[in-house]
Amino acid sequence: MNFFLIACKIIIIFFYLTSNGYSKESEYLKDGVKLFKNKEFKKSKILFEKDIVFDPKSEKSYLYLAKIFNKDENDSEEEMNLNSVLLLNPKNDEAIYMLVILKIKQSNYEEAKQLLEEFTLVCRSFCSKKKEMKEKFEKLIPENVKNNN
Repeated sequence: MNFFLIACKIIIIFFYLTSNGYSKESEYLKDGVKLFKNKEFKKSKILFEKDIVFDPKSEKSYLYLAKIFNKDENDSEEEMNLNSVLLLNPKNDEAIYMLVILKIKQSNYEEAKQLLEEFTLVCRSFCSKKKEMKEKFEKLIPENVKNNN
């Protein structure tokens, strides 16, 4: 009987501690999104990074960090965060969209074309952007690259 009571206490304490940590990490994400929407990017960046510390699989935090780095025009950090999102969820159409735009900006047309095809297969909420991306892709490709394909 004593063993049963001790086991119950341990289980209750465990659930209390884990639920507390979970709500804390959710608060970082929620507060980060609010700050991001209010264009307080430096403050929101810190909260998204904290959320990732508590949950390294926080797809949304990586995506918001990519958006922040996009606004700061820090292409390498943006790409790294977008790749993290796609590692966690290869079907995240917003991350694929952002990466296609970034690859076009970097003149990496072959990779942009490959990502654009992948986007076509997985698009859900960003399907409306498909036509826009194809038009950008066609406009930005130099003639000599078009002729090689």
